[in-house]
Amino acid sequence: MKGKIVFVAIVLAAAAGLSQAWERSIDPVAATAPAAADAAQIERGAHLAALGDCIVCHTAKGGKPFAGGLPLVTPFGTIYSTNITPDADTGIGDWSLAAFTRAMRNGVSRDGHHLYPAFPYPHFTHMTDADIAAVYAFIMSRDPVRARAPANRLVFPLNFRPLVAGWNLLYLQRGPEPGAPVNAEAEGTTDPTQTVEWQRGRYLVDGVGHCGACHTPLGQLGAEKRDQMFAGGVIDGWDAPPLTTLLHAPTPWTRAQLVAYLRTGFASQHGAAAGPMLPVTQSLGDAQQADVEAMATYLMSLQQNAPGNAGAGASASAGTSADAGAHNQAVNLTQLASPAALANGATLFNAACASCHSVAAPMSISGDRPSLAQGTAVNADSPRNTVRMMLDGIGWQHSEAAHFMPPFAQTFSDAQIADLANYTRARFSKHGPWPELNAAAVAKIRKEGVEP
Repeated sequence: MKGKIVFVAIVLAAAAGLSQAWERSIDPVAATAPAAADAAQIERGAHLAALGDCIVCHTAKGGKPFAGGLPLVTPFGTIYSTNITPDADTGIGDWSLAAFTRAMRNGVSRDGHHLYPAFPYPHFTHMTDADIAAVYAFIMSRDPVRARAPANRLVFPLNFRPLVAGWNLLYLQRGPEPGAPVNAEAEGTTDPTQTVEWQRGRYLVDGVGHCGACHTPLGQLGAEKRDQMFAGGVIDGWDAPPLTTLLHAPTPWTRAQLVAYLRTGFASQHGAAAGPMLPVTQSLGDAQQADVEAMATYLMSLQQNAPGNAGAGASASAGTSADAGAHNQAVNLTQLASPAALANGATLFNAACASCHSVAAPMSISGDRPSLAQGTAVNADSPRNTVRMMLDGIGWQHSEAAHFMPPFAQTFSDAQIADLANYTRARFSKHGPWPELNAAAVAKIRKEGVEP
């Protein structure tokens, strides 16, 4: 790890030197009171802020909305989100629209210091001037909150902000993409053969929605791998699954199911949102329906062809999941290396999970809820999300219609979680247990999502 940090610092320092050679010095933008905005612009900004999940990252657990302080764990240390309420002392109340636009486009604060790319300005830079102005109007219409974020805890020398200039030189493509809409209503694109809805969806996904920030693997310097866009990533100890393989699910996703999932956190025949994706879906519930539908249209156009046997997998829908589960159990349980682990997993499942997840359980036969056989986590190549779900659960959302699952982090040991996860996968999917999943693997996953 130390060698990687040194390598990253050397590369960024070299790039920063080149950057300083051609980039003029970054001056502060004068402090100023925000200009008044009309109600229509504020409303549009609210919808865009929902698409961008601004409240998700800029609200600490138990804190006030947009007041910052949320820890963002990176391979290089912890960054705390900033206060973006219009408080002049601890927030951005003295930022002009020009200063706000520079932060969104170039990743530079009002006082001239570089922002870390944990703030997804590499995506926000593609927004139009009109959309950036609308988000600014909405943010400045919020109640000011006096709250100062904790100091970042990054390893030396990556806590030296001028190195970000080198990162920007290597990876930041500033400004709206060629062909992007020139205002909030226009719908331009580099591909005029596509529909207006597809064009709008691409603009929102790649810009304010910044979906690739979580769902694209990162390189050594923390930048998205452009040759693997939407191929999946890791965020807060959870796998952000690929967005290009939705047709590979046991029941292939449809556009309507994706829209429902994005706006409600639940999709019949697939399951419920959890981990970092749950608050994102809650935020998208406040976005405009047409915008979320456009995003779904674009994302569905990115799908890779499903495997040749996808038709057989798709036939195991909610109506036949019991038969499929029984067949899979007979085929896959024999692949477990340890009969004792199998027996222990079965005992744990019957004691802690069967009341909700057995074939005959009320939760499994009402409310359009799918069998575990349809779940992304159980069918994934990696056990991470199944383990995280068992450890963290899904918190109560104060609604009878919301999904809920109790956490078992304090109930089961690492070995028990491993046995339970492997048994669940073998019983409900067409795959065998994860060969790499054992007590040590669970212990590692358990540490990854811990909030500092």
